[in-house]
Amino acid sequence: MSQTVDRALSILPLLAEGPADLGRVAGRLGVHKSTALRLLRTLHEHGLVYRQSDQRYRLGARLFALAQEAMENLDVREIAHPHLVRLNEQCGHTVHLAVREDSEVLYIDKVESRYPVRMYSRIGKPVAVTVAAVAKLLLADLPEAERRAVAEKLDYPMYTARSTPNAAAYLKELATVREQGWATDFGGHEESINCVAAPVRGADGRVVAAMSVSAPNVVVTADELLALLPMVRRTADAISDEFSGRTPAKDPA
Repeated sequence: MSQTVDRALSILPLLAEGPADLGRVAGRLGVHKSTALRLLRTLHEHGLVYRQSDQRYRLGARLFALAQEAMENLDVREIAHPHLVRLNEQCGHTVHLAVREDSEVLYIDKVESRYPVRMYSRIGKPVAVTVAAVAKLLLADLPEAERRAVAEKLDYPMYTARSTPNAAAYLKELATVREQGWATDFGGHEESINCVAAPVRGADGRVVAAMSVSAPNVVVTADELLALLPMVRRTADAISDEFSGRTPAKDPA
């Protein structure tokens, strides 16, 4: 039974390359055409493959519907939280997870610093979009026209002397963030708080969330915090892999 399931599932990545006839499917699986036909018929009955008028097979519409439904029901916070906790245990600093909802970027998870001096933030609170590292990552991923439209609608409060002053400066910074794949906020919102952030990406490569490590400069300097960037990026990549289904789930004990 497991071999049959394995063969049937092996057909799907083959058809993802493009329509294939019975002979090609059988050849790829290393089975007789009758066996391949039986597998294709079963997949066809479930809507996972479709037989075209030229007798070639392609992926079925139900497969895409299932994938879309699965993505809509994924909870990035639930997937990310254990990774955020481990990162916090390793570095000791405050760890955030944020997403973009309409015109705002919101914190949806937070793991507190183990140090007595902490930053004020809370789950559900909007971030300062023009300076927050997580916001820069989420907006930098937008298509250029949308990115420009959003930037031109924003207000640019000068929280500190390091705050982003206007749309032109913000768009320039977003272009840098988009190219390098990470972001910082070194005293842009609060002079005493520094932050480094990395993106969480979905299966299509788009940024679905952003995570960050933040700390007061009385605990670590900006350079010391920036040295943690490889660790932050590895954590974001691990969340991305699990969210996208690239990391196999562990068998239950």
